[in-house]
Amino acid sequence: MSKPNILCISGSLRQGSSNGKILAYIAQQLNTEANFEVYNGLDGLPFFSPERDTQPAHSNVADFRKQLQQADGILICTPEYAFGVPGVLKNALDWTVSSAEFSRKPLALITASSVGENGHKALLNTFVALDADISEEAKLLVPFIRSKFDAEGKLKDEKVMADIVATTKALLGTMQQAQNAH
Repeated sequence: MSKPNILCISGSLRQGSSNGKILAYIAQQLNTEANFEVYNGLDGLPFFSPERDTQPAHSNVADFRKQLQQADGILICTPEYAFGVPGVLKNALDWTVSSAEFSRKPLALITASSVGENGHKALLNTFVALDADISEEAKLLVPFIRSKFDAEGKLKDEKVMADIVATTKALLGTMQQAQNAH
């Protein structure tokens, strides 16, 4: 059996963001269990408005939707901005409401931020609306994220490292269940 494909999305556009580092850590730790591909097109998606959601879709929107469809699972790692969801991430998710790429799609959400509770809760509500398949074990909130890295930018907090791997393994379990159901 071939390795499953996981599309990773960082809610931060910042180079060297903690969220990008977490996604890289996951890909390094679990590369024998899945193929991890990072979606880097959030900043290229046009602003969402229902009247702009037409066929054919904007090429960047069509590409984003195709990558979501082709993935066996989705892993989102995001900060919280101003006690909410980063605008670029929310915009991307809005483009999937009518096209339903997240419907019954196995998903894991890691919110890694200074606090993160409000953004995490808001995203979980969004994923209910999108009908994503997210188990309790595939949800992780990591507050005070910057304190979890050393001076070289490597994760140093053993508990957080274990929690991140466990969250991703929960996603892999959900993906396996979905595969067995088909």
